[in-house]
Amino acid sequence: MNGQLSSPPTSRPGSEPWDVIVIGGGTAGLSAALILARARRRVLVLDAQEPRNRFAPRMHGVLSRDGYSPLQLVADGYREVRDADGVIEHARVIETRAVAEGFEVVTDLGTRMTARRLVVATGARDELPDIPGLAEQWGRGVVACPYCDGYEARGRAIGVLAASVMGLHKAHMLRPYSNDVTVFTALAGDIPAAERHVLEARGIRLEHRAVVRLVTEGDTLTGLELADGTVAPLDVVFAEPTPVPLDAPLRQLGAARTETPFGPWATVDATGKTSVDGVWAVGNTGNPAALVPIAAGSGATAALAINGEIIAEEVAAASARVVEAGAA
Repeated sequence: MNGQLSSPPTSRPGSEPWDVIVIGGGTAGLSAALILARARRRVLVLDAQEPRNRFAPRMHGVLSRDGYSPLQLVADGYREVRDADGVIEHARVIETRAVAEGFEVVTDLGTRMTARRLVVATGARDELPDIPGLAEQWGRGVVACPYCDGYEARGRAIGVLAASVMGLHKAHMLRPYSNDVTVFTALAGDIPAAERHVLEARGIRLEHRAVVRLVTEGDTLTGLELADGTVAPLDVVFAEPTPVPLDAPLRQLGAARTETPFGPWATVDATGKTSVDGVWAVGNTGNPAALVPIAAGSGATAALAINGEIIAEEVAAASARVVEAGAA
């Protein structure tokens, strides 16, 4: 797919309210849309085409799709949602608000539409340390998740670019993959002696000199240059980016947030429902640590809850008609 999502012709939304609008067309959003479309709900997906993992050429740890392109997974999801009569539009949502019909959504194309329920699957972005060359290697020589990329780093020279004391745990996660693990601590500040001793006891080296740039040969990462000009040779670097929620649709609706180790994040229940009745947050929008399989599951979980609510409303309306007819 050459790093781009395809853009086939899409149906234009009509004036009738949708049952559900899904904001975001990544793994979580498409999973929710697929379940709801197959449940015969009128579903619209509005996708800005910026999945968090778009920088990675391959996914790992995804059952039956290990090594698969994340953009190809999205393309497959598009096809499946459309095959079930779901509608997908390429548009960025710029405004959400509560209205009598449920919720109104406004896109950057100037389109306004309403829905009975909203699923927000806008995800998050990763804010990288400001080190020259780091962004250019993001998703290839520089990665973040040991569960996603640790196995591919087995037996190699691994660098851990820790940005906090909490981030040192990543080095412990990576130790089973290699005997050659070095933690670069300058961004994290002072490391407690107890933490240093445990790392060293596990055979993990600590490097306290500041990292000034990434060193590459062509497109391949070969090391990190330190403040004194020394180059630490490495095959892969595990960084500690700061996840930033792309939660503007939730904030516009006044959804509650909870303090997490990653900062303030949307408050959700076990189904992904937010504090705003009728609104769900799935994938990284509701869980900054959600890997692809977790994101897919969260979308499906939310879809089941949403369809259950709509069915309950339909049953209640039918019951009211029966009572009214009996009274007449």
